[in-house]
Amino acid sequence: MPRSTPDASHARPTLEAVAARAGVSRATASRVVNGGAGVRQPLVDQVRKAVDELGYVPNHAARTLVTRRNGAVAVIIDEPEIRIFSDPFFSQHIRGISRELIAYDAQLVLLLVEGSGDFDRVTRYLAGGHVDGVLAFSLHTDDELSAVIGRFRVPTVYGGRPGRPGTSGPAVPYVDCDNRGGAREAVRHLASLGRRHIAHIAGPRDQTSALDRIDGYFDVLPDGDPALVAEGDFTAEGGARAMAGLLARRPDLDGVFAANDLMASGALRVLREQGRRVPQDVALVGFDDIESVAEKTDPPLTTVRQDVVGMGRLMVKLLMDRLDDGAGDAGPVIMPTELIRRASA
Repeated sequence: MPRSTPDASHARPTLEAVAARAGVSRATASRVVNGGAGVRQPLVDQVRKAVDELGYVPNHAARTLVTRRNGAVAVIIDEPEIRIFSDPFFSQHIRGISRELIAYDAQLVLLLVEGSGDFDRVTRYLAGGHVDGVLAFSLHTDDELSAVIGRFRVPTVYGGRPGRPGTSGPAVPYVDCDNRGGAREAVRHLASLGRRHIAHIAGPRDQTSALDRIDGYFDVLPDGDPALVAEGDFTAEGGARAMAGLLARRPDLDGVFAANDLMASGALRVLREQGRRVPQDVALVGFDDIESVAEKTDPPLTTVRQDVVGMGRLMVKLLMDRLDDGAGDAGPVIMPTELIRRASA
């Protein structure tokens, strides 16, 4: 039967009409339309077919009263706007989150936090009950964002391990990659190439991913020279500055592990400017495997791959599971990494 086209001369299709067309009770039709569980698949198919044939559009206000859901999820990113829109890591993460939210018929509400001055705005928004849950990532250990989020007991899943170094607390649900193990694999690869003076361009030490990657570096090189470690800021410019400082202190370095691909790209530029051939003179490994960066450097970048899109999708699935069954805080999910070998090392 062809789908009917509502116009001004027809009343808006009701849920009762959907139930009658599908041959089910109104309660069953409501559970299917509102995403509830406990309906056999043949009945689900009948209801969805009736919805399509009638052109039924759920009333959002009524749906909110029934499900006590807003159909919206806040994505909170603790970074300046300029970095979020210039770093492809964030676009991939948001892409994964957005794809999965679409599958759940939920809206993404993006909240950017550039500093403690934005906490009041986030507090007011969460207090208003506008969203069903929160996905938060790129948290810093020196701010109170996680405490702000926790104050309202909104179901939350974090991207990356939250928390301060040396502190412990109740388990919180988060999705991360094996930062420490991936860093170990990167440094071991450089060592396997015969590199004896391996430097590390670290990320900012107020983020747990950077701390874990530093730990992985020192797992392989426990007696490493501190002069071979320089801190960057996860940007290409920060990687370039760190690389210049490393070459000034240790001109004999012959390998570099950068804590992300953008910093590796900046390091590569400085190495070329100073006449160092990659990989002949200095072998270089990054972290993330961001295609728009790693495959377009010259030479293409050897790097540690993490499934950034997949991590975003998994964050949504964990959050929706919590919303559906009311489960308490779950433990972390740590996704594996993989060394991708290209021409830089």
